[in-house]
Amino acid sequence: MQNDDINEQEVQALLRDYPMPTADAEFFEQALARATREGSRQQRNRWLLTGFGSAIAAGLVVWLMSGILLTAPQAPDAQLTIPGITIALEQPRTINLIFSSATALDSATLTVSLPEGIELVGFPGQREISWETSLQAGKNLLPLKLIALTPTGGELLARLEHDDRNRIFRLHVDVS
Repeated sequence: MQNDDINEQEVQALLRDYPMPTADAEFFEQALARATREGSRQQRNRWLLTGFGSAIAAGLVVWLMSGILLTAPQAPDAQLTIPGITIALEQPRTINLIFSSATALDSATLTVSLPEGIELVGFPGQREISWETSLQAGKNLLPLKLIALTPTGGELLARLEHDDRNRIFRLHVDVS
């Protein structure tokens, strides 16, 4: 402990021999502005990384759900792996479905069938919601904001019908 006090005293004595200019008010303003910018940039980068991670997770669901719509017939007995997601009980979560179409489709009917205990936000108590829509050629995004009211989960079906053709997309929803 004594050696530390001596070393500290020696350093302070040496520093007294070197004059140090005093900082003006502009220096402090610039230092505070720089520190604020750096903190904002780090926070913005953190949020961007969080958003990017969420986008990757949503993109995975989109990738699993997408396909070429209404261009190839579906085999009725095809054994397909059903993609799935997990949502938290009573926590709204937006999932994005993408419907790919080789051509534009006018007056297509889209029907979403929900498993029991899962609702589409804004449509309380409804397990099946249908509406008429038009699709552009290429990828068409359908964001669905789901909320789980019970821990059961189940299979969500999205059925797209146009003229005499239809396509059904399945998504297994687990609730945690």
